[in-house]
Amino acid sequence: MAPGRTAPARATDAAPTRTPAISLRGVRKEFAGGVVAVQSLDLDVAEGEFVTLLGPSGSGKTTVLRMIAGFEAPTAGTVLLRGEDVTAAPPFERDVHTVFQDYALFPHLSVLGNVEYPLRIAGVGKAQRREQARAALATVRLEAMADRAPTALSGGQRQRVALARALVDQPAVLLLDEPLGALDLKLREQMQIELAGIQRDSGITFVLVTHDQDEALTLADRVVVFNDGRVEQAGPPTEVYERPASAFVAGFVGTSNIIDGVSVRPEKISMGGEGPRGVEGTVDELVYTGATTRCVVTLDDGTALSVLLLNGAGATTVPARGERVRLTWHPEHEIQLKEAP
Repeated sequence: MAPGRTAPARATDAAPTRTPAISLRGVRKEFAGGVVAVQSLDLDVAEGEFVTLLGPSGSGKTTVLRMIAGFEAPTAGTVLLRGEDVTAAPPFERDVHTVFQDYALFPHLSVLGNVEYPLRIAGVGKAQRREQARAALATVRLEAMADRAPTALSGGQRQRVALARALVDQPAVLLLDEPLGALDLKLREQMQIELAGIQRDSGITFVLVTHDQDEALTLADRVVVFNDGRVEQAGPPTEVYERPASAFVAGFVGTSNIIDGVSVRPEKISMGGEGPRGVEGTVDELVYTGATTRCVVTLDDGTALSVLLLNGAGATTVPARGERVRLTWHPEHEIQLKEAP
């Protein structure tokens, strides 16, 4: 796995001192029974940035999104949007829209009617809201389906309608709560590309919650990794993957082989190579995935290592189960780990 998105150049890149689109200061959320979902959190999201909040279930990422949207009130701390304190403001008073996994489209309205809906509620005149709605549909390449019912669309098309409706009045921030989770793998990968393009073209600040590490790395300018209600690491996808700040990040974002206190990614290990670092073990499992084969090798001390072999021309010969093999790697591919405080 490799991070797939390079942050686009934007005017905001040259002006790092601009007021952030989102600022969270000392934000804490405690639910009934003393359950702390989010511990004292400080986080800024820049204007025009695409940030993914990544973490396992119960790590606090969705609660953070809901506090930004106004669906949950923080127990302590401050939520600011473009420098304005909105901690106590209801959702409808925040310049923020949220896209959910279930789309929440109105089945009795056409595609165009669904996209127009926020403008109609805001009292925008019919001619203007039609023009803005059609422009939003063009952004997601669905202008030809304006008159269709949502039930006549595919899952990916319905998701794009939900995006168009959220973008139609150009909010300051768009929040996305696991928006692609209900789609099949091929469609999800296609929508990831489209979503990145929509964000880049619109310039709107996007914050997306996901537990899918591939999705987080593919989409984000910056990945924020949550664990147990706090941020373990925040940084560009390449940094989070190649230089994880803790053992948790190394294990959650990709596969981590722990060898004598360091981590080595599976794709950095060679089978039978000439690297200066090396260990020997027995092949226990082989998992063929098409482009690659994942080998699980158990060392003599019982440690299990994962090794990723490329299939195709010039590929390393895949060993048999039970075969003894030597694994090697280079020191520069070792990640020094530390436990988060």
